[in-house]
Amino acid sequence: MEPKISYNKLLSPFHIKVKNELYYIEALTHSSYANESLPITKDYQKLEFVGDAVFQLVSAELVYKKYPQMHEGELTKLRSKLVRTESFAKLGRELHIHEMMYLGHGEEKDRGKKDKIIEDVVEAFIGAIFVDLGYTKARIVAKNWLNRILKEIDKEDVEDYKSQLQELIQSDSREPLRYVLLHTEGKDNNKIFYYKVTHDGITLGEGQGKSKKQAEQHAAKAALSKLAK
Repeated sequence: MEPKISYNKLLSPFHIKVKNELYYIEALTHSSYANESLPITKDYQKLEFVGDAVFQLVSAELVYKKYPQMHEGELTKLRSKLVRTESFAKLGRELHIHEMMYLGHGEEKDRGKKDKIIEDVVEAFIGAIFVDLGYTKARIVAKNWLNRILKEIDKEDVEDYKSQLQELIQSDSREPLRYVLLHTEGKDNNKIFYYKVTHDGITLGEGQGKSKKQAEQHAAKAALSKLAK
């Protein structure tokens, strides 16, 4: 089926003028449409391969420069969150990319519902910019889109304070850290957890969060802040 919105809506904020429109149509074309329609005979798969490579490079550059204090493992974890299927699918829906896609009759009923297809098209569109206009233009758009995703990622879930605290404590002691649940507040669907982290019977820090993991991370962060003074 023909798309509801033109792809130009994606490029207009960047004042980008295309050279070859066919690349962008190809990037938005699912195989189900290419198999049913003429003269379009290509789908997004090859451009998605190119766009994926562009996103990997731009995302690595972005997190490396934005978070110089992070360790390699934390940078890898953050980058994986940026370029995962769920992140791209959510971004694609916000950009209305699912409304721009060329879909065959079999896929039309599920327009906008399949995360993997939207992810592939987001990557393919960046691939189209790269093939048509080069890396510099593709990088501008990819970086903007990745920054949009980054704003919604919980940095504290990436920056592993528990591991940092563990490394710091174990440099002087073999006594293990213990994370202890203090109490919870709220109903099951909206609970707040309160934890403390102790070492050798001494409380190092306390924290709260919407999950046990988040509360433990906040407790570890509080402990690191105290130990740094």
